[in-house]
Amino acid sequence: ESTGPRAWTGGIPPAKGSDMPELLAYFNGEWVPRSDLRIDPADRGFTMGDAVFDVERTFNGKIFRLKEHMERLYRSLQYNRIDPGLAMHEMASISEEAVRRNEPMRPSGGDFSIRQVVTRGTPVSGTQGGVLEPLTPTVIVLVTMVAFEAYAQFYEPGATVVIPKTRSYSSNFFDPKAKHYSRGNFVQAQLEAADLDPDAFPVLLDQDGNITENMGANFFVVTDGVLRTSSDKSVLQGISRMSVLELAGQLGIPVVEEDLQPYDAYTADEAFLTNTYFQLLPVRSVDRRPMGEVPGPISKQLLAAWSELVGLDIVDQALQAVK
Repeated sequence: ESTGPRAWTGGIPPAKGSDMPELLAYFNGEWVPRSDLRIDPADRGFTMGDAVFDVERTFNGKIFRLKEHMERLYRSLQYNRIDPGLAMHEMASISEEAVRRNEPMRPSGGDFSIRQVVTRGTPVSGTQGGVLEPLTPTVIVLVTMVAFEAYAQFYEPGATVVIPKTRSYSSNFFDPKAKHYSRGNFVQAQLEAADLDPDAFPVLLDQDGNITENMGANFFVVTDGVLRTSSDKSVLQGISRMSVLELAGQLGIPVVEEDLQPYDAYTADEAFLTNTYFQLLPVRSVDRRPMGEVPGPISKQLLAAWSELVGLDIVDQALQAVK
């Protein structure tokens, strides 16, 4: 997980067969080395994707918007009728402790991502596949290094977006506001996009042909100075999406949440993706239709305001990390 050799600083046990420390994870009430995580192959999270999760990242070692992420996680748990056996404040405390325990491993200029995963658990009787059993959930909180190399190269030239033929799940099947692991459609979308461009970010349509989201990011366009994005009837209520809407309000940038079609992306002045890792990533083309200036003026404004909010230059941190 580490981006390079670091001296042993204590507090974290060395990885097996190595003099280097290993990141610790919370697993069903215990703190274990990441390599010791073991999921029962009969766990419904493995067999059915019957699990919910959330992901945060740190800035200078401090978790960004943990409260909002915890609230979303517990809404997802409630929607899926999974009891994690932990109160929301307990899950938040475990997440903060995970960062503290792994802080000696954080390289200079680096940051962590934190992921909470809760599965329904492993069935015994097999009744209805175990969904009606009072199962013991599997609860994991793990920390990894933010992988700047996965996206830093796209900040300046912009990322490419492809709209695949695979569609988002209808809200009649599974409400997109719940963050879950049933993601087969996104996998197919990734494969389809990669057939055209291995670096492309697929952005899916819903059943009516309206733009929804990427597997891990919300999608925005800018038209004549107006910031436009899909309403949350068809997309995840992204915490980064929320941050953009708040920052836009502070900056006086008009915002519209509405149904968008590929036409709106093809004719936009700007487009960008938002997620926990990169915050805001400018887009240079959608289905090979180029945007205008990249990054555009609204994207630059929002990134600058976001950098001020978190206390560091988001783009510079990523670019420095991959030099």
